[in-house]
This record gives sequence, C-alpha cells and structure tokens, in this order.
Amino acid sequence: AAVSHNGKALRIIASPLKADKEIVMAAVTENGWALRYAAPPLKADIEIVMAAVSQNWRAFFTAAEPLKANREIVMAAVSQNGMALEDAAEP
Repeated sequence: AAVSHNGKALRIIASPLKADKEIVMAAVTENGWALRYAAPPLKADIEIVMAAVSQNWRAFFTAAEPLKANREIVMAAVSQNGMALEDAAEP
C-alpha cells in the first residue's frame, strides 16, 4: 500500500480507508504525523496512537483527548519533546 511508503498518502485516500486500522497503522508507522488524517475512532485507538507518537511526537496533538491523559502515550511524546506536556490532559 502507498501509505507504507509515504504515511502522508493517508490524506488523499478515500474516507472509508481512513477508518481501516491496518491501513492507518501502516501510515503512522511510516509517518506518525499522518495520524491527523485518520478517522476519529482510530485517533482514540491506543495501539494506533502509540505507534504514531513513537514515530513522531507531534502526533500527540491529534490524539483523542482521553489518550492525552494516558501515561504511556504522554511519556512516549514527552521523551521526544517536552513541549508535548503542554497538551497533556489530567488523568
């Protein structure tokens, strides 16, 4: 799939594919910032968000609010850039 070579390709694919966990996982593994193009339910999926944030801390800003309070997700983002702590939510 194109997204495994260029995660930003998630931006231009058909909407139903943006809700496909396998496709989105391939995209965020290649480019975590591609999380911003994923369907809202996948922005709340801990596996997807962890993969995205581990690849690019900026993905943290587009994660669903409940995951911004998840210690593991916050630590993955903050370990790359402390600025992520500004967007962290209260547990």
